[in-house]
Amino acid sequence: MAERFVKQAKEYSASRPIYPEELFQFVASKTPCHDLVWDAGTGSGQAATSLARIYKNVVATDTSPTQLEHAVKLPNIKYHCTSPKMSIAELKQSIAAESSVDLVTIATAIHWFDLPSFYQQVKCVLKKPNGVIAAWSYTLPRINKNLDTLLTKLYYVGAAPFGGPPAKLIMEENYRTIDFPFEPVDGLENTGPLELKMEKLIDLDGYFTLIKSWSAYQAAKENGVELLGEDLVKDFTLAWNEDGKQEKIATWPVYMRIGKVGNQ
Repeated sequence: MAERFVKQAKEYSASRPIYPEELFQFVASKTPCHDLVWDAGTGSGQAATSLARIYKNVVATDTSPTQLEHAVKLPNIKYHCTSPKMSIAELKQSIAAESSVDLVTIATAIHWFDLPSFYQQVKCVLKKPNGVIAAWSYTLPRINKNLDTLLTKLYYVGAAPFGGPPAKLIMEENYRTIDFPFEPVDGLENTGPLELKMEKLIDLDGYFTLIKSWSAYQAAKENGVELLGEDLVKDFTLAWNEDGKQEKIATWPVYMRIGKVGNQ
């Protein structure tokens, strides 16, 4: 997975929608302290950058050094390239001490994780009983009927053989079925998924770049398949130009699981 994103790290960073500030304020409201966050699977550091405005310190990790090269550098963010099979000893040495982390975040990445191993790490470093874990991701952008129809067909038909089970967890199940062994945070009756949204003004080039940032698109390329063939590009272009506007507002549904560690 990390190797695929190496090939388009710059495009991935530029094309992804921006998580809304309200998302981070909501998550932060559930942690009693705002001292330390572990942002796992940070990618280009988009979530880490927002978290750094709220928390004193952020440790942001990823298995891809190339992704981290494109991350925004701030004085209170420490980026760290980790092994996919990081041990508890390595975790304590490189990431955080036991029971020292206020919040663990996973933005559009947890569906790729080895969950039993990761949750063991999370339960080790989170402060007990009120340390919080929040994982979220987004589905396909919505712009207008014709574009959305083309994109949905591309994803569920053309890209389907290359998406794999992790993509299914997001696009079809919205994290409902993902294992999430944590307690509801104060003020909520369950751990979600909660539905939010984010918006971004994009042009057609940005729209195509977004498609090319899909892991399924990269997997198809590795197998000699071009998902954005000439005819499909023409169809998207016609649909885009129907209203005469070069830029459009794209809206992404966002689904979040959030919980606290309790006394585990």
